[in-house]
Amino acid sequence: MVGPPASSGYDGHPGLQWLGSCPEGRSWLASLGTLVGECARTWELAVGPPFADAFASLALPVTRADGTPAVLKVQFPDADSEHEAPALERWDGAGAVRLLAWDAGRRALLLERCEPGTSLADAAAGGDTDGALAVLVGLARRLLVPAGAPFRGAAELAPGWAVAVRRGWERCGRPFERRLVEAAESFLADLPRSGHDTVLVDQDLHAGNVLSARRQPWLVIDPKPVAAEPALAAASVVRGAELGHGPEPVRRRLDAVVAELGLDRERARAWTVAHTLAWAFGAEGVLPGHVEVARWLLDDGRRRR
Repeated sequence: MVGPPASSGYDGHPGLQWLGSCPEGRSWLASLGTLVGECARTWELAVGPPFADAFASLALPVTRADGTPAVLKVQFPDADSEHEAPALERWDGAGAVRLLAWDAGRRALLLERCEPGTSLADAAAGGDTDGALAVLVGLARRLLVPAGAPFRGAAELAPGWAVAVRRGWERCGRPFERRLVEAAESFLADLPRSGHDTVLVDQDLHAGNVLSARRQPWLVIDPKPVAAEPALAAASVVRGAELGHGPEPVRRRLDAVVAELGLDRERARAWTVAHTLAWAFGAEGVLPGHVEVARWLLDDGRRRR
């Protein structure tokens, strides 16, 4: 049968409940059943129950009319994921899942399904963190393709990231030392002046967003694209705790991505500190792991001087 399950309950998905705290989120949650049904009819999809993982989008396994498995992804219309579809088009399956169809108005994507779909984070939990790191860094390199329109540049976004750090810090009751805020603000003011936003960077590339597949051994999902200098690509890889959380694992990931991508280590370190703090505040408050990564890397710079 083509279409969504008769009783979807998509708005009750546990991973999406934080969106109920704002009017836009409540409206989007209420529309999910309609959006999924419209996509199912338009693309002739048989729809299964949603995947357990969700945060700013709903993803469901689907089967196309010709029997091909795929994934239907309906995004909450936020700025970070606005250009996911154009980025997937630009990568054209080289290191990332293929985009099969796209409805910009509904913010809906029909995607290649990764099978067996084991996450790189789960694979690393078996003990081979060095192998997982090599996979992750290799994928980061493959995604560095020329950017251009329609992607927003890091230089354009940096002032807003600086504001997010300061406002988040104040809103959460100044939960960490001021020097981290001031370092992020300084980096975000200085780095764009001397860099060039020439390549496409996935701001959210970590082991949990890499799945095993048949077409290629590992494929990236759920990218958050931005046009940036290559050094920004270090940020998400370095702060991802799935491959170990501590000063040494963080420095090891920084050194690995710097070596593989041929980056300036100081620029990569500075971008990682600044971007990680900009992304350190969520619906539940501050993310302590992000703060620790920024602190370790800021101290690492002082230690090397």
